[in-house]
Amino acid sequence: MRICIPLVAASLLAACATQPAHTAADKNSDAAAPLYARMDAAIARYEAARGNVGNAHGAVGEGSAALDELNAAAAQCQVTRGCDNARFIAAYDRLLRSSAAAVSAAENAPTAAPDITEEAGETSPVVAALPESGRSVALLKGRQLSEIIALNDPIKVALQQWLTQYRPNLMVAYENYEYLRYRMAPEYRKAGLPEAVLFGILAKESGGKVHAVSRSGASGPLQFMYQTGARFGLGVVDGFDQRFDPALSARANAAYLNEQLAVFNDNLELVLAAYNYGEGAMQRLIVRKPDAGFWDAKIYMQVSPETRDYVPMVLAAAWLFLHPERYNLTFPHIDGKAATIVLKNPASINELTVCLGNEGNHNGWFRTLRNLNPAYEPQAVQPAGSKFDVPEKLAALYEKNCVAGKWFELAGDLQSAVLPTIENKPAASRVRTYVVRNGDTLGGIAHRHACGSSTELATLNHLKGPHYDLRVGQTLQLPGECRGD
Repeated sequence: MRICIPLVAASLLAACATQPAHTAADKNSDAAAPLYARMDAAIARYEAARGNVGNAHGAVGEGSAALDELNAAAAQCQVTRGCDNARFIAAYDRLLRSSAAAVSAAENAPTAAPDITEEAGETSPVVAALPESGRSVALLKGRQLSEIIALNDPIKVALQQWLTQYRPNLMVAYENYEYLRYRMAPEYRKAGLPEAVLFGILAKESGGKVHAVSRSGASGPLQFMYQTGARFGLGVVDGFDQRFDPALSARANAAYLNEQLAVFNDNLELVLAAYNYGEGAMQRLIVRKPDAGFWDAKIYMQVSPETRDYVPMVLAAAWLFLHPERYNLTFPHIDGKAATIVLKNPASINELTVCLGNEGNHNGWFRTLRNLNPAYEPQAVQPAGSKFDVPEKLAALYEKNCVAGKWFELAGDLQSAVLPTIENKPAASRVRTYVVRNGDTLGGIAHRHACGSSTELATLNHLKGPHYDLRVGQTLQLPGECRGD
């Protein structure tokens, strides 16, 4: 019950923010009296339920119903002339303080092991570590994800895949996400969407690799196509493709989901299918079968095999994010607090990765540094004074290993190494060509073909910054060491 109170608070505060000021005469209006009576009754009902410790489950249900009644009365007050919202705010404040005191006392008492069958997020160690999200982490348009995600056979198959051959992928995605979380999760919270869905999409789309690029040109941690990204504000700024920005891509993704939830009547499965299959294609299917859901054979068998795999895999990853303990799954504890370091010497991401070593991360810090600083090419040396976003624990390690000493020298020595070239080979034979496709960016082309930075490609093709504008059908020269399609 204590978790439910902030939900009432949000409603009451919103009402207070939107309600016009009332005069003293208004406050004495007879129309408000019944609402005040409902408020008093709801408070008494809630306090009685909280004191009913002998019937825990019944108390929770009764307490939730009382809070619902308080919320409904507050909402009615908002549209009733003469009703004083301040009285509802004061009532809520009293409940919150008394609840906080009860929680404090309970935390000092012995507790039983949590019931694994409680609703989404209540026992999950993942959600327990996210107090600022609270229970809303498991809500979609006011409904628990446990009510939305049907654990049918396709989702059970997806759960088994995540827990077997794709378990390493899931663990890497979780680690990557935890370091990106402070940038991405707030965008979902502001949009009123559950963080678990964000994790599910990220795990399936990119595994949390910010610079992921698909063969079709979808780019970034949430794999936006160029046109869709542009529709939701993701452009190219100073040569940087904003689809690779984790915060901006999460904001665009949340906007897309909310747009499509309105189109598909809050049906999450259909929205996820639209994200993968195309909203236009999904809308055409639903127009012909307006009463069918995604799992209906009339829809499920009409979408592509990729989409039939995509939707349950996203939902299964979201479910595991909320309920790892139910599946013998333990996510690592990762401190994702962020800090900013200012380079005391010129350095690249590659150099920092070498001198930082793998203290605190057995895989090393390359992926995390790359994800948190998406505008920097790994091999490009940034000047002294440049700022790098890093996990907080790396700030001291940078001072220890990367300012002076043997690891600093080793990193610089490896950075300066270059591969030999065959000087007598005709220049023309060392050059490949590439025809620009719809949605291409210079950085994406360089990344996809593993041929240096966008700056090098711009120099080779005489392209001027900062935007490096490309045209569909334009032929670019690529260095000979680049991979082909």
